[in-house]
Amino acid sequence: MTVSTSPRRRNRLVRWSRRSGWAAHIPLIIVAAATAFPFYVMIVMSISTPGPFDLPGSLLPTKIDLTPYIEALSGANLGRWFINTVLFAGIAVILTLFLASLAGYAFAKKNFKGRDILFWMCVAVLMVPGQLYLIPQFILISRIGLVDTFAGLLLPGIASVQALFLMRQFIRGIPDELLEAARIDGAGDFRIFFQIVLPLCGPVLATLGIFTFLWHWNEFLWPLIVTRSPENYTLTLGLNSLKAQELSFNAEMAASVITLVPVVIVFLIFQRHFVRGVMTSGIK
Repeated sequence: MTVSTSPRRRNRLVRWSRRSGWAAHIPLIIVAAATAFPFYVMIVMSISTPGPFDLPGSLLPTKIDLTPYIEALSGANLGRWFINTVLFAGIAVILTLFLASLAGYAFAKKNFKGRDILFWMCVAVLMVPGQLYLIPQFILISRIGLVDTFAGLLLPGIASVQALFLMRQFIRGIPDELLEAARIDGAGDFRIFFQIVLPLCGPVLATLGIFTFLWHWNEFLWPLIVTRSPENYTLTLGLNSLKAQELSFNAEMAASVITLVPVVIVFLIFQRHFVRGVMTSGIK
C-alpha cells in the first residue's frame, strides 16, 4: 500500500527540514563567533590609530591606519625573531616526523624483546606534566654547553611521544602481507620503510606536521628558560619583550597579527590533509 503525499505537505516538510538544519547550526555559529571575536579585536586594534580604545565604538573603525605596523616593524627585531621561529619550527617538524615514523615503524612492525613494555613506558611519559622535567632538562642542556644556542632550543623537543604513539597506531593498520611481499622481492627494512610505509603515511604525517609546527611556533616556556640573547629570541619571546619597550598597545597587536599570519597560511594550505589525517588516524 502506497501512501501519497500532497505537494503542499511535501513543501511543508522541506521547509521544516531546512529550518531544523539551520537551528542545528546556530550553536556552532555562536561558538565560532565567540572564538573569532578576540582575533577580530586584535586585527581592529592593529589597524587603528594609537590612542584610547573605546567599546563598542572602536570595534567598527572608520579608517585604516597602518602606523602600528610601521611602529612594530621599526621598533622591534621582528625580522630576526621571525627567521629564528621559522627555522625552529621547520627543522623541528622534519626531525620529529622522521624520528617518530622510524620509531613507530619499529614498534608496529618489528618483533623484538621487550617491545610492548618499552612502548608503554614511553606512553607513560605522557602522564607526567611537562613542567616536572624542565629543570633536569635544563641541567642536561647546561652541562653540555648548549644554553642560549639554537641546538639547545631545538633538541629537547624533537623526540615527541605523542607523535610516536600516533605513528605507531597508524602504521599498525598497514597490511603485513604488503611488507612481506616486499621482503620476498628482496627489499630490506629501510627500503620498505622509505618506499612503502612512508608514502602510505601521508595523511598522518600531514596532521603531525601541522600539530608539530603549531606547538613549536607557539612554544614559550622552554625558549624562555634556555634563551638569553635577544637576537636568539623566538617570536613568542620577542612579543613578550615588547612590553619593556616604548611601543603602543596597537603596535603590540600589529606584531601579534604578523606572527599569526604564517600559522593561518600553513593551516589553509594543509587543511584537507589535516582533516583526512585526523579521521584516518582516529579510525586506526
